[in-house]
Amino acid sequence: MSKPTIILATSNGVGMGHLARASAVALALKDVANPIIVSMAGGIAEIPSFMGIRCEYIPGRDRLWMSREKWDKYLRDRLLALIDETGAQVLSFDGVVPYPGVIATKNANPTLKLVWIRRGLWQKKPQRFILGLQAAMMDTIVEPGDIARAYDFGPTSKRKDAVLTSPVSLFRKEDALSRDDARRALGLGLNRPVALVQLGTGDSDVNHKMTAALQGLIGWKDLQVVLTKAPIDREGKSLAPAGLDIKVARYFPLAKVLHAFDAGICATGYNGVHELLPAQVPTVFVSNIRGTDDQEARARWCHDFGYGLRADQSDLSDITATVRKLQDPRVRAQLSAKCAELPETTGGAEIAELLFKLATTEKSTTAKGLTFKRLMVQDHINRGLRHVANLGIRRLALVYRHFYPHKNREAMKESPPIFGDSTQPEELRELIKSTVRFEHLISGSSPAYLIRRQEIAKEAYGDLVEVMKR
Repeated sequence: MSKPTIILATSNGVGMGHLARASAVALALKDVANPIIVSMAGGIAEIPSFMGIRCEYIPGRDRLWMSREKWDKYLRDRLLALIDETGAQVLSFDGVVPYPGVIATKNANPTLKLVWIRRGLWQKKPQRFILGLQAAMMDTIVEPGDIARAYDFGPTSKRKDAVLTSPVSLFRKEDALSRDDARRALGLGLNRPVALVQLGTGDSDVNHKMTAALQGLIGWKDLQVVLTKAPIDREGKSLAPAGLDIKVARYFPLAKVLHAFDAGICATGYNGVHELLPAQVPTVFVSNIRGTDDQEARARWCHDFGYGLRADQSDLSDITATVRKLQDPRVRAQLSAKCAELPETTGGAEIAELLFKLATTEKSTTAKGLTFKRLMVQDHINRGLRHVANLGIRRLALVYRHFYPHKNREAMKESPPIFGDSTQPEELRELIKSTVRFEHLISGSSPAYLIRRQEIAKEAYGDLVEVMKR
């Protein structure tokens, strides 16, 4: 019996949580199925060569390569083409909002089994009618477990429509490198303390948090500070105070080398919490309040039960003071020992088992045309309301940018898109970030698939694309 093909799609969230969960599920599927990851997150560039999993990058609507209406259809057609090419029986989507293009895929192919991987701990926002309609279009909804689930009071917390699993994590004790091997892999000294900082950069408030956190590490004797991204702002100015030995290291999956670190400073996203704490890394959490994820609730739970330290994300002096506590070996030892009590993060294997069962034994639910139409109507209404609300915000932003313009950024080049099936992270990163549109294909695809992809691109980009003859 041949292995079933299962597509794991993710949105482009604020962090790497969606992509990390999909990677954990794909690794658990590899022995029994052919997993394929498709994502709008640039981090997908790291996956093919390091994990041996076939992947496709799909440009998100935030790239502004086409209108929103065209993008919805483009996403649907990209997914349908990949399903036809690979014979996939199951499509899972990990994201807060299943895009209209994802749901339209199910509507166009009723035999497809559609699964929504719906993380909990949403911020306290009004539960909208559209949530029930989205759920009704799914064959199955899965909620990846969250160690802080007791602090979940968001719109999904009272729903009874999801299968709850254990937490999902790329950290696995059996695969993690030892302390010394992890440090060798990162090019670090074996006999000096090491702190990992994962806070990100971008808007001024985020940059200020990074600087405040790094200041809390000053004075830690012989410390090596590892960041996954250079600590610079959009103007290229350093966010790091003087006196720190900083190394920017790229390693995927980072979960494999977490034993290298004596301490961590991290946003309180799903991914960071469910990797650092099971790896027993003493951590200060500085929440990111953007997006849907209620990081503050997760940070409070970690702090209240002694698994991590919560810094007040709105108070820069508190961030510095809380990070400074990590310099005390007694604090680190206490946090690390407490984290040893956490349950195993086996959710990736549990979700993989569920998807495999769907692909091999269960029939798809029939397409729900009326529900789909109601969902699309509600989506257009919500989109219109957001548009009205955003008009004022955009006008304020234009005024701001008039006085504080960005450095010139090259606009998207009006040239034919590049089609390619690269699996090399360096090349993929450059292609994804490029100002030339990039149409990524899974490795080993057929000539017919390339032609179909050219046809889809032509609909999206117009005469920039030339379609080969069949």
